[in-house]
Amino acid sequence: MNYFSSDFKLGILGGGQLGKMMLAELRKFDICTYVLDPSAEAPCQYGAHYFEQGDLLDYQTVYNFGQKVDVLTLEIENVNLDALDQLEAEGKAVYPSAKTLRLIQHKGVQKDHYKTHNIPTSAHQRFSQLSALVDAVNNSELAFPFVWKLAQFGYDGKGVKIVRSIADLSDLPIGECIAEQLVPFTHELAVIVARSVSGEINTYPVVEMEFHPEANQVEYVLCPARIDPAIAQKATAIALQVSAAFAHVGILAVELFLTAEGDILVNEVAPRPHNSGHYSIEASYTSQFENHVRAILDLPLGDTSSKVAGIMVNLVGNEGYSGPVVYENIEQIMQLKGVTPHLYGKKETRPFRKMGHVTIVHEDINAARKLAEEVKQTIRVISK
Repeated sequence: MNYFSSDFKLGILGGGQLGKMMLAELRKFDICTYVLDPSAEAPCQYGAHYFEQGDLLDYQTVYNFGQKVDVLTLEIENVNLDALDQLEAEGKAVYPSAKTLRLIQHKGVQKDHYKTHNIPTSAHQRFSQLSALVDAVNNSELAFPFVWKLAQFGYDGKGVKIVRSIADLSDLPIGECIAEQLVPFTHELAVIVARSVSGEINTYPVVEMEFHPEANQVEYVLCPARIDPAIAQKATAIALQVSAAFAHVGILAVELFLTAEGDILVNEVAPRPHNSGHYSIEASYTSQFENHVRAILDLPLGDTSSKVAGIMVNLVGNEGYSGPVVYENIEQIMQLKGVTPHLYGKKETRPFRKMGHVTIVHEDINAARKLAEEVKQTIRVISK
């Protein structure tokens, strides 16, 4: 099939910042793109050849959209899977497949899948509703501390909470959830795996993630991770094991915990381009977004190695500000060597909303980390 400068149409479910960055690669290749998103203000509304507003969880909306394109992919996994099943049954190419998404979309099913395939992960229990979890605590069947996770539809730190007492269970959603053993980790790591339709596989270097303690969002992503090479090799091997278990097509981000004893446990995965790979736009020979496109179209995968050390700084809305966004001091960080801001096109800010990111590249990862701290302290995402 001729994808380039042709009548071929690639559909993307979701029109957020991940889709926006994917569109940049598709524009480079002159591939026609269709995007479906529930928001009329979605970042992808300006970059796609065709944009449609619609509910990603509505069967008919997703099915009808899928019929308009030749290949269907996504930038968010919370989509109607029954519609994808039907499209695949009718011969439509959907990547990642509905089968893969069913194993990932539900956190309990995802954790069960690790156990089935002997993939190292923390112990967990599944509960049909929050009250059942509370009963387990009251009956001494579940001990503090543990990590509560909403079974479905959590994102950007929402739907995850460390529970240290019964009081921490108040005001949580009442629906299906899981409780995970709290892992005393020393580092949070991630490995991005690119896997094509025909089975070609490439991995990006192991990255190190630093999280905001309150919002449970990634603040910094460092590539390469500041770990022993043997640990990096072990993390990559586990990520490849996870990739094989899910038989995904496209990008799979594998989030990992490293313990003081040197054990590596899988936290969770994302079957799409991921926050932990944004650095790759500037720092890698081939970005995660380009390799996702290459993988789902079964084109040769690009070089995943780094040209230079890279650090990503998340730009989120500052606390105390809601309304039309202002990027205070952005001109100051643009004067710094090796610093590139990416703004996601969201007109309204609110506390901890992801509004963009900044990439810092440097020959020395430690120098880049110092520069990243300067960037973080300088730019502020506020409102008018």
